[in-house]
Amino acid sequence: MKMMRKYRYLPFGYKLMLSYCVFIVIPVLVIGYIANSIYVKSIREQMESSANGTLSQINDNVSYKIEDLIRVSDFFYYDQALAGALRNFEMGWVGYEATTNLVLPKITAYKEASSIKLWLSVYIHNPDFPEIYRNYRGTDPLKHLENPYDLYHITRIENRDWYRDFPEELYGQTIVWKQVEDDAAFGRISLLRRLVNVQVADKVGEIGFIRQSVYLSDLFETVNYSKIGNEATIYIKDASNRVMRVSGNSIYQVGDTWNEQDFAGHLIIDKVIPKLNWSITAVIPNTIFENKVNEVRWLTFLICFVFTVVYFVSGALMSNYFSRKVNKIVSVLDSFQEGNFHKRINFKGNDEFSQISRALNEMGQNIGELIHKVYVADLDKKEAELDMLQAQINPHFLYNTLSSINRLAKFGELEKLQQMVMDLAKFYRLSLNEGRILLPIGEELEQARAYINIQKIKYEERMGVTFDIDPRIMEFTTIKLIIQPFIENVLEHAWCADRIHIRIVGTLEEDHILFKVIDDGVGISAELLQQMNDPEEGTSVGYGIRNVNQRIKLYYGSAYGVSLYSRLGIGTTVSIKIPLAKAAPLAG
Repeated sequence: MKMMRKYRYLPFGYKLMLSYCVFIVIPVLVIGYIANSIYVKSIREQMESSANGTLSQINDNVSYKIEDLIRVSDFFYYDQALAGALRNFEMGWVGYEATTNLVLPKITAYKEASSIKLWLSVYIHNPDFPEIYRNYRGTDPLKHLENPYDLYHITRIENRDWYRDFPEELYGQTIVWKQVEDDAAFGRISLLRRLVNVQVADKVGEIGFIRQSVYLSDLFETVNYSKIGNEATIYIKDASNRVMRVSGNSIYQVGDTWNEQDFAGHLIIDKVIPKLNWSITAVIPNTIFENKVNEVRWLTFLICFVFTVVYFVSGALMSNYFSRKVNKIVSVLDSFQEGNFHKRINFKGNDEFSQISRALNEMGQNIGELIHKVYVADLDKKEAELDMLQAQINPHFLYNTLSSINRLAKFGELEKLQQMVMDLAKFYRLSLNEGRILLPIGEELEQARAYINIQKIKYEERMGVTFDIDPRIMEFTTIKLIIQPFIENVLEHAWCADRIHIRIVGTLEEDHILFKVIDDGVGISAELLQQMNDPEEGTSVGYGIRNVNQRIKLYYGSAYGVSLYSRLGIGTTVSIKIPLAKAAPLAG
């Protein structure tokens, strides 16, 4: 009877094993299924995000070229001195002098200000102004680079439909992109815009007309389907969905009408090109996603199966061993959790449980004191870490600058030498900032410009930098040296040709300030980008990026910091997010 009663209930070890199987193996299977679903969704979202980001960057590059052409037309549109010379031309020496010394040099300078090759035609209402043009005999004017522009009388186009149908003028806004005359035949598109006179009150009068023609191939140079995927196709469409350009294998030809219904089973990403009112559309077959989804399903099934077997075997072997000793350890931990650090536990032998028991006993004796010490030490460590990171800004460009100063002195280029020394002094004056961590955003940008001026003496015309800064952010402050390290990083690592261009953008968002450092360099591979984002301090790759990121997070919190987006062959965008913080007012 006693023997039967002895085995009437399952031992705790077997109960632990059964519970282990029910509450571990079954959740593993459920989690495996959920993880598979989430991962499949994540793959699609990641590929869509990557394609969307690449298409956005291509769109940004195209938009930048369009804005560059509009900027050239703005030179003509807003130059009232040029407008007066065209409107009030006088015959004889006065007219000749105004033409040679004002009109022609300005037209040449404005035309050459564009980074894109263009053919400029100016049509003038004043019949006294002489025409200056070349007879191209049916050839493409853009191939005749020796002739920068043509000047015609307006009578040459006044009967053309595209001129007569030009929309009513809204000052500074009326711009039309259109293929006119022989643009379609030579693969061009033209920017059409009036030249106006604003001298008469309450009236904007037309004194001329400009036409800037560029190759579509130059405008959409960066549109390449391989940047998204070998099976993808990118279409450039006008406002009426007519295909203007294709990159990749396509069922359409240039001039066909694009129809979304022809691409069932494809991922379609569409981006509108600002100013031009055209769109860039990427078409990606779903077969790319399905192949990766099948791989993930099989991998998930295999992992779940292996883990299930491992859990069964390991659970059977260890449940009985751990069940007894774990209960004692848990009872002591419960006492510690309740604030009772006087309870002790002892295990025989010299295994891990014995070591744990000794550690728990020592911990119970010292934990109260250690909590206080660790708390104080943590505060001190955080302050010291911020000071250390602030002091670790890499000053190695100082060696290169001093070498450049030595070279300028050697060759007697005193003006450049003086300028470089002044910019170097300004750079370190702003960097030191009297030991302060915070400084106005205007001074941070001034420090970046000082660094750029130093580098421009070295790289000259091979380096182009533009600033696009919202003036509203100037009333706020930032921790120092968050922009210059990324400009330095571009000049050290991003070169892919003889010239590189950097855009520095500062915008005021809803609840924060966002800086961007954008380059058109070689870009960063996915593997290198992952290393640069590695939080491990020992990793040498991306040291400057982590330094700025850690300083921002230490001072402002984890919601702020640095993020990177890059594609090989396209360039890199660094985003720097900081909160809205104004400088404290000075004591009166």
